[in-house]
Amino acid sequence: MTFHEQLARATAADRDYLLAAPAIRRCLAGEVTRELYVAFLTQAYHHVRHTVPLLMAVGARLPDRHRWLQRAVLHYLEEETGHEEWILNDIEHAGGDRAAAAASEPAIATEAMVAYAYDTVMRRNPLGFFGMVHVLEGTSVALALNAADRIQQTLGLPSRAFTYLRSHGELDKEHVNDLAAILARFTDAEDRAAVIRCARGIYWLYGQVFRGLDVAAEGGTAAPALRRTA
Repeated sequence: MTFHEQLARATAADRDYLLAAPAIRRCLAGEVTRELYVAFLTQAYHHVRHTVPLLMAVGARLPDRHRWLQRAVLHYLEEETGHEEWILNDIEHAGGDRAAAAASEPAIATEAMVAYAYDTVMRRNPLGFFGMVHVLEGTSVALALNAADRIQQTLGLPSRAFTYLRSHGELDKEHVNDLAAILARFTDAEDRAAVIRCARGIYWLYGQVFRGLDVAAEGGTAAPALRRTA
């Protein structure tokens, strides 16, 4: 069994917890609202804008024995740069307030997830960050394209409101294969344990992000304003 397979098995229950979030289930059942979609995009903006800084921190802290990872980190950096702008574009095309979303504070759960990732990289083991990659890209492949289709069918929004979901759904299929190849070279037990621990933490925290979307969609904390149409 490869380490990628071991990681998936070790975190299966954590993944199920994330996917059981009511917002995800309602979305896939075609019960999503425009407010909920904009709330999701807003929280996505708040964590995606940290992807490049996190990757830069990982690259700066790689031990000599993992210098070979620099090329992979650079590849990720090139492909992830600017994705937060895609999300702001999607918010605007979905009828949300782009400026309000960018100026809003993240939900506590989103901020905690980002902080956990930084703590993993800066204070623990930078290789643990690939546990977060496993969660976000694996979830994207499993849900993004299907979710985009369901949301568009339900809300009748233009295709240009789904740049982030559709682009990531396709891009992350390639990234999952890249991640499997990277993880195959993690032979140290401590490095593997760091990846598994980070993945478990991110699954739980991302689950809290989704569980808080209902509050945001109803105008609670960290909810962006929708543009007035009348």
